[in-house]
Amino acid sequence: MTIALEGHFADRDSWSMQNCPVARTLAALGPPSAVLVLSEAYFGTNRFGDFVRNLQMTESAVTARLRHLVDAGLLSREPYQEPGQRTRYEYHLTKMGLDLAPTLVGLMEWGETYLPGEEGRQVMLTHAGCGERVTAQVRCADGHDVGVDEIIMRPPQPEEESEAAEGD
Repeated sequence: MTIALEGHFADRDSWSMQNCPVARTLAALGPPSAVLVLSEAYFGTNRFGDFVRNLQMTESAVTARLRHLVDAGLLSREPYQEPGQRTRYEYHLTKMGLDLAPTLVGLMEWGETYLPGEEGRQVMLTHAGCGERVTAQVRCADGHDVGVDEIIMRPPQPEEESEAAEGD
């Protein structure tokens, strides 16, 4: 089961993974600990001290990861001030960061399935509206579930590029 390659992608020796969307996404995410910081933001954490405490990471590591995620556009840095205190910053998910949720749900689901740990599954994501399990799935724009062997990677046509840009 593999992804079919068409167009200039069909000659696998003619292109490199160095500038592929996966490589760009991994670069934006940064080291694995940055993904943990991002996950913590999904749990509602937005203040520096809370990131340090919840993640049990050093202040310098959290500082570096937050800076990376802000620079990558996944988090925004917003000033706040408690009465009588200096200005500090909160970190909030941007649209770009929020749009990464299905990927992180997929990573969480995969980890729970294939790497459950000594005590078995630890996490179950459910839909607040109905209580059913949340899963990450690959579907086409028509709503069909798509298996790896049903995927074709090809260059976009000019009209598809403009349609994608309009959807942003």
